Amino acid sequence: MKQSIGFIGCGNMAQAIIGGIVNSGLVDKTSVMASAKTRGTVERIKEKYGIRTTLDNGEVAAFADVLFLAVKPDQHQEILSSIKENVKPDTIVITMAAGITLQWMEAVLTPDSKIVRTMPNTPSLVGEGMTAYCVNGRVGEGEREMIHAVLESFGKAEEMDESLLDAIPAVSGSSPAYAFMFMEALADGAVKEGIPRKQAYNLAAQALLGAAKMVLETGSHPGELKDAVCSPGGATIEAVIELEKSGFKGSIVRAMDACTKKAKQLGRED
Repeated sequence: MKQSIGFIGCGNMAQAIIGGIVNSGLVDKTSVMASAKTRGTVERIKEKYGIRTTLDNGEVAAFADVLFLAVKPDQHQEILSSIKENVKPDTIVITMAAGITLQWMEAVLTPDSKIVRTMPNTPSLVGEGMTAYCVNGRVGEGEREMIHAVLESFGKAEEMDESLLDAIPAVSGSSPAYAFMFMEALADGAVKEGIPRKQAYNLAAQALLGAAKMVLETGSHPGELKDAVCSPGGATIEAVIELEKSGFKGSIVRAMDACTKKAKQLGRED
């Protein structure tokens, strides 16, 4: 790919995506530039990923054909206003923030701007990210394919209707945190039975990875796959019943409701 890719902001999510893009070999490292607030951060990012770095957001905006805004929702107004004159006419601007809409982005930049709204997650760092995204009407078909390729360089991507994006943080953006908590609980249970901590985490992590791959690769319903593990009168069904007694699935849905409510609130706080 010949396009240059820029990042304004170098937080955890930006680093996950930068790492994914660099590791995939989609573009040369010299075609990636990122900015941050402090010299220490840009020097650390440059050393870690081998990309170009700067303290000047406007320099990144002028450099990029694809520009990721890796900043919090309440920082978008100030940053977009400061770089507006630096953004090239055909640059595709990508927001990664919860609640920031295509319409809002067009109003702050220009109605002719090419905008992509994304909801990525941190597993992008290991090439297993999940990014939901939508584009505005100015993004052409070839550009959509290019953006899809960029987003899939660090995992999987799904183009969706914008009306659904506020629900994405709960199901894929924030859900790695739930998975890590579940993994920690599995490891604690294993340690309780005498299994060393490191081995417990390896066992739990591989089990969750394998379960996820079974859903993705077989196309089977998760409930069907769960039933296949539960032998009549066996140990697994006993565990499943205990989880249901404690409201396992209901607690997840309530957590997702809270996540979605907060994501929508963040988008209205500007």
